[in-house]
Amino acid sequence: MRIRPTVRILLLDPEDRLLLMRGRLPSQPDSPAFWFTCGGGIEPGESVEEAARREALEETGLAVEIGPAVWRSEGVMPPIEAGGEPMLFKETFVVARCAGGELCRDGWTELERRFMDDARWWTLAEIEASTETIYPIGLARLLPEVLAGRHAGEPRDIPWAD
Repeated sequence: MRIRPTVRILLLDPEDRLLLMRGRLPSQPDSPAFWFTCGGGIEPGESVEEAARREALEETGLAVEIGPAVWRSEGVMPPIEAGGEPMLFKETFVVARCAGGELCRDGWTELERRFMDDARWWTLAEIEASTETIYPIGLARLLPEVLAGRHAGEPRDIPWAD
């Protein structure tokens, strides 16, 4: 099984709203949609911070200030595209700040355009009240520490799934 190191970005605007994107696996177009943080694969030779900055710019068009890595998670993702293979995702979640505003999708790949169909800023209260699937699992419980600026020096392990 292929291993895919990834960076997930807890991108916050000045009002402490978190950017989440909505999508579904192209290999399962009839599956329910889910929300997730922006981010993606870490390229060979790239640091987590470099990947976070690149991914944020590609997926949002926004300049960001990268903060600390706060969480780690890993799990197997089903094939993203039909005929693909499952991959072991090893995720590092970093905090990032930006000025907020409208997103630019010009940097999206063809796969991202098929995978993602919405993006918006969420308050903690909206995340807590939502009945939709949001990744990482338990985000409503985990996010208050980040918003308060409380995090350990090393990223803490969080569950991939319930």
